[in-house]
Amino acid sequence: MKSSHKNQLSYLFFILLAVLALYTVFHDNDAGLIMASLKKMRIAHLLLAVAVALVFTMMEGMMIWYLLRGLQGKAVFGPCIRYSFVGFLYSGITPSATGGQPMQLYHMNRDGNSLSASTVVLMTVALIYKLVLVLMGMAMLVFRFSVLKGHLGTYLPLFYLGMFLNTALVAVLLMVMLLPNIARCMLITAEGLLVRIKIFKKSAVRADTIERFIQSYQDAVLFLVHHKKQVAIVGMATFLQRCLVFGLPYIVYRGFGLSGTSVLDILTVQMAIYLAVDMLPLPGAQGITELMYQHVFYDIFTAEFVVPSMCVTRGVSFYFLLFFSMGVCIVHHIQFRLQYRN
Repeated sequence: MKSSHKNQLSYLFFILLAVLALYTVFHDNDAGLIMASLKKMRIAHLLLAVAVALVFTMMEGMMIWYLLRGLQGKAVFGPCIRYSFVGFLYSGITPSATGGQPMQLYHMNRDGNSLSASTVVLMTVALIYKLVLVLMGMAMLVFRFSVLKGHLGTYLPLFYLGMFLNTALVAVLLMVMLLPNIARCMLITAEGLLVRIKIFKKSAVRADTIERFIQSYQDAVLFLVHHKKQVAIVGMATFLQRCLVFGLPYIVYRGFGLSGTSVLDILTVQMAIYLAVDMLPLPGAQGITELMYQHVFYDIFTAEFVVPSMCVTRGVSFYFLLFFSMGVCIVHHIQFRLQYRN
């Protein structure tokens, strides 16, 4: 019952943010002019953007399949692709994308995959994803800082905050993996402090959760050590996956017949937006993503196309994928119920 109420609250919060995001986009803009500009988008580029968004999402499923097969000796490709859409859906409607992995783990375990193997695979994918993201961000700071500073302007501190939070998370995860005893003491001390100042209530369940969290990453360490080749391949695949989604605005840029800005500059700016909002406690980072996009891409897309381009980019990379993922989950749920009855 509690889980059901939490899901309902997540849905309501998501819808509220979606409404606020739409208001943010249209309240200072002429909807008629936006629609007229949207009609200038070339269909071929729109279809390409949709295809890239789908490939981006499915690549996570391919990585899950690859690692799961290496860990437990077998894995079915189709369900692994579904896990990627399950993760996208629940990450998109929960704050800081916290709901994706638990739902993926539930689906993987229900399909007969080993719970320990599924946990290690998801932990490995998550760690490599965050690590690649942080390394790409650091590379931008070193080699593309002038582009960041020129386009982000007042949003540069938000980018720094996003970099700090992501780097801190990677550091914590690495500490849990490499120094588990120190990490355990720190987490238990922090939990005790929060109990003493009345933010948390004393709970044996929470202590068990901390221990299972530590153990999960210890298992991931063993996997990383003994499967270096697979980890390297997943790392390269993650880098390619990130480049695909960060390059979506360039497809849209060319789709509107614009030119003059390099693909690397546009990829850099889009990556900066993603890093800035990635760790914010908002489902799908709605509202802030739209506001930031309009500001940082204004000089690239110009006043006529900045809002239409945002509608296409954000519509394809988030809202389309969200509803597509929802459709995948609904179809699977119906199939599962029918199979269960039979």
